[in-house]
Amino acid sequence: MIGGYYLWEWHQARRPAAPPTFASPAPSLAARSLPGLQTGSEPWGTSAPDLRARLEAIGLTVMTGQGAVLHIHAHLDVFVNGKPVTVPANIGINPAGGYLSALHTHDDSGIVHVESPTERTYTLGQFFDVWGVRFSERCLGGYCSKGGQQVRAFIGGKPIPGDPRLLDLALHQEILVTYGTRAQLPRPIPSSYSFPIGA
Repeated sequence: MIGGYYLWEWHQARRPAAPPTFASPAPSLAARSLPGLQTGSEPWGTSAPDLRARLEAIGLTVMTGQGAVLHIHAHLDVFVNGKPVTVPANIGINPAGGYLSALHTHDDSGIVHVESPTERTYTLGQFFDVWGVRFSERCLGGYCSKGGQQVRAFIGGKPIPGDPRLLDLALHQEILVTYGTRAQLPRPIPSSYSFPIGA
């Protein structure tokens, strides 16, 4: 019986991501200035002291415990000028304040946890807003597109068409956000991630 459960968990962790979907453009999903927004160079911290104000500004619930209605995981890689950038632990969590967001990280693996008290859709742009890092079609933190240096985003190894902020977060996605030249893109572009059992 226990072996069957672990086999089921292993299969769950290996489920492929569904085809990507995108939210309709709306003012609430647009890039904007937020409290504690990091617009400088990496590395970027969690900007936890301003988390509550950011959550209120983007209309996400301030929670005192993890939601259990929607529970999925995606994976995010970030590269700047050809070098990986750490997606830090405790994005979306303020341990001192005792609260968190439905969008958060527990470690620096790049796994994004979506643990919501309601069944709803969250976007990549909202995750960056929770993180407190400027993110738009043109800018990533303090890096904005100019000449051959561009912000580029990929889902499952394929370029995201249009505004990457509108990508709906879904089970087992592999997302790559980069800034730099085409020659500085990771080779190969990551198309999947080996999620741990239970994720």
